[in-house]
Amino acid sequence: MIDEATFRRQSDLSLEALKQSLITAADTTNDPLFEFEDNNGVMNIIFEDGSSKFVVTPNTPVRQVWISALSTSFKLEFDEASSTFVLTKTGEDLKTLTQRLLREHLEDPTITLP
Repeated sequence: MIDEATFRRQSDLSLEALKQSLITAADTTNDPLFEFEDNNGVMNIIFEDGSSKFVVTPNTPVRQVWISALSTSFKLEFDEASSTFVLTKTGEDLKTLTQRLLREHLEDPTITLP
């Protein structure tokens, strides 16, 4: 397990990169399907249709980034080799998993997080 300072630094970098990808994805459509809020390290992805929201948050005690989406909790571990948070079960990194969840929820396979 990585130390707390490393976890905080890596989770901040990963969440900022995800935030920038979400901004870019939302800006590339004429009719945004989602927006996000960042409140003290907790990211909420809110859907325009009011159907639900995704919550992305670092969990420092266990050194994981958690995504609550589609009635499921996804717990991503830090992979030192790739310097990214990964869902061990599927091998997806934070951005790839978020993109897949957005596509599934919005039923739009064209959503891309750059």
